[in-house]
Amino acid sequence: MNNASKSEIKRKALIDATVELVNNNGFHATPMSRIAKMAGVSAGTIYLYFENKQDLVNQVYIEVKAAFTNYAFRGYKEGMSVEKGFKIIWKNIAEFKLKEFEEAYFLSQCDNTPIIDESGRQEGLKHLQPLLDLWEKGKQEGIIKNVSPFSLYAFSIYPVAFLMNMQQRGAFQLTPQHIEEAYEMAWDSIKK
Repeated sequence: MNNASKSEIKRKALIDATVELVNNNGFHATPMSRIAKMAGVSAGTIYLYFENKQDLVNQVYIEVKAAFTNYAFRGYKEGMSVEKGFKIIWKNIAEFKLKEFEEAYFLSQCDNTPIIDESGRQEGLKHLQPLLDLWEKGKQEGIIKNVSPFSLYAFSIYPVAFLMNMQQRGAFQLTPQHIEEAYEMAWDSIKK
């Protein structure tokens, strides 16, 4: 195994450990030494890859957000109708949140707390641009309500996180029918 692959394995171990520890303990209760120990590297090794804990969490957020959006936009083409495009994106997001719970929960924590600094948050937003563009197209075509993207996200995408959390707690089991019902409610909440 060459040095580049060993380096990538260590970095991936640090990212996985950060996601797990932040999810279980929160940002402030997750020291760098504990991340290093869980990743199986020396504490000093972290600083070969990341400047400090904030840089580590920002970079993990951006990487996980990139993986999330790659998943979210699978099968989506820019020229699709607004409704068809939204359905593909929404269902991909729901699938990601249910299949990749640890990563999805980490993103949810980062999006709902001040863990991520503003530059990290702005970088993460860039990954959602195709969805924002689709919504803008929908507004221009009179298909989607003319409200802020934050409102569109809050009413159509964010509820998936609630359902994901309820399933994770064992309070609710999402079936394909529930997913379809949730999609219909999401679409109804943003269409004109």
